Amino acid sequence: MTDRTEATATGDPTTAAEERLRRWRLVLGPDAADGTGYGLTGRDAAMDGALTALYGKGDKARQGRDRSAGLGASAPSVARWLGDIRTYFPSSVVQVMQRDAIDRLGLSTLLLEPEMLEAVEADVHLVGTLLSLNKAMPEATKETARAVVRKVVEDLEKRFAARTRATLTGALDRGARVTRPRHHDIDWNRTIAANLKHYLPEHRTVVPERLIGYGRASRSVKKEVVLCIDQSGSMAASVVYASVFGAVLASMRSIATRLVVFDTAVVDLTDQLDDPVDVLFGTQLGGGTDINRALVYCQSQITRPSETVVVLISDLYEGGIRDEMLKRVAAMKASGVQFVALLALSDEGAPAYDREHAAALAALGAPAFACTPDLFPEVMAAAIEKRPLPVPEAT
Repeated sequence: MTDRTEATATGDPTTAAEERLRRWRLVLGPDAADGTGYGLTGRDAAMDGALTALYGKGDKARQGRDRSAGLGASAPSVARWLGDIRTYFPSSVVQVMQRDAIDRLGLSTLLLEPEMLEAVEADVHLVGTLLSLNKAMPEATKETARAVVRKVVEDLEKRFAARTRATLTGALDRGARVTRPRHHDIDWNRTIAANLKHYLPEHRTVVPERLIGYGRASRSVKKEVVLCIDQSGSMAASVVYASVFGAVLASMRSIATRLVVFDTAVVDLTDQLDDPVDVLFGTQLGGGTDINRALVYCQSQITRPSETVVVLISDLYEGGIRDEMLKRVAAMKASGVQFVALLALSDEGAPAYDREHAAALAALGAPAFACTPDLFPEVMAAAIEKRPLPVPEAT
């Protein structure tokens, strides 16, 4: 494959044509690709077999329609297939194929077997699937499932923890502006801007008559953060990311963090924040949604409104009392709470969401938007500093 690709890059027309046929043959599958006249051998044939097992055509009655699956429901054959795709495809493609297999073939029940869990490529979406199966999971599988979830959580913590702490520590340090700062605490950009009228051309310098700076954050609690997470089935990835960020925030002494999950009931998981794996297994994905009830609880936990950030992560499909939900948000904002509404906290962008409720929140000064995990630290820093949120441009 490498030689063929390299030869194609050199401009050999014969090899380029052959490579195009090969790619079309892999894309179209065996039945639809008869017209290419191209046969696959070796590694290409094995790749084609793995693709056909998941996306290949089924019986004749379905030919010409959507591809149906040919993997079967046998655990040994699925285990072999999982091994094959990890051999022939990169990790990102493997994760997509696993999700497709779960969706198309109904293989969720096979994930209740420890052997299956040991064979899969762990990612955020797999964790969401495991959490949705948590109640049906036999004891023999639970420890394996926890190990899979822990691996994903640890990878996410390595990816986000250091930058999140650094970003929010900076925001907390800048939170208390002072007019007589110590030398190391002077904000030189703001100081120079405020003293430009005192510029001395003959000395080519500014004489600052007013210093602007900020006091360093002490070890005492400076801000309180409430993460309020919708645990309906469509929010699985958001629940995973929010739990990891909640644990990171909870590790910062200057931030008092509370984590609340809800469907039609409300559960406070704050006492489990030292281990996000415990948090995740304390959730129950699926069910209805009562945002208003969740906000009632969150509001009852706020003791310092002007120093509190409430982050609602939900697709806003409210099953409770809509008008009361909006009144609750308005009341929190009026008391000084910084209210952030995220339609999703994931890499996939905004899911389906209630646009009417999103518009109503925006009218209250709380724009609802999807946030990637990479952007989340900046969103939190802006909320802590009470400056405009970095809302991504709509696509």
